[in-house]
Amino acid sequence: MLKVERTSVMNMENAIRGARNPMNSWARMDSAYDSNGSYVLGPNDLDLAKRLAHAGSDHRKFLRQIFVSVDITAPLYWWKEFDTYKVGTVANSTSTMHKIHVKPFERGDFSHDRLDEGGLAALDALIAYLESERLKFVEDKTNKQAWHNMIQLLPSSFDQMRTVTMNYENLINIYYARRTHKLPEWHTLCDWIMSLPYAKDLIAVKE
Repeated sequence: MLKVERTSVMNMENAIRGARNPMNSWARMDSAYDSNGSYVLGPNDLDLAKRLAHAGSDHRKFLRQIFVSVDITAPLYWWKEFDTYKVGTVANSTSTMHKIHVKPFERGDFSHDRLDEGGLAALDALIAYLESERLKFVEDKTNKQAWHNMIQLLPSSFDQMRTVTMNYENLINIYYARRTHKLPEWHTLCDWIMSLPYAKDLIAVKE
């Protein structure tokens, strides 16, 4: 399971203006903000942006200046793969170290959408044990053994939310590296990537 929420795309105006710096062609800028506050590329700017985006990474430096911030909730096993993309990305996560004990454990805290009956039974048994250890720790915060039992037995299917900031160049790399990955979570993220403004023109550059 993967969920994306609260998407913001920022700095497109400055990025497009910067793309015109090498040729001093600012007078040809024809983009503007619409009534919703979204930056809409005009025909001249869109044509330039598409040509640069498809010309290769050396020519599309402006894409590194289009920023995207989003909240992603995904299992720890997926985050381990996402951490490959540390260059040009920043993420702040919810904390298992400080907050693992503040709410009861339940099925909804874990990605379990592809488990069979046996897998669900095993997960439920682990949840019951984690919850018993959580209650011990809540009752006595000096019970470090209960806390260690929770931390070390927490499965990689545990869902964690992170607020992630990336840029369009990062998203090109992610999209083409992961769109055919066997984990469905990557397909969900790639679908989200292609829903971003001008994704078909500026991110799907190898089509």
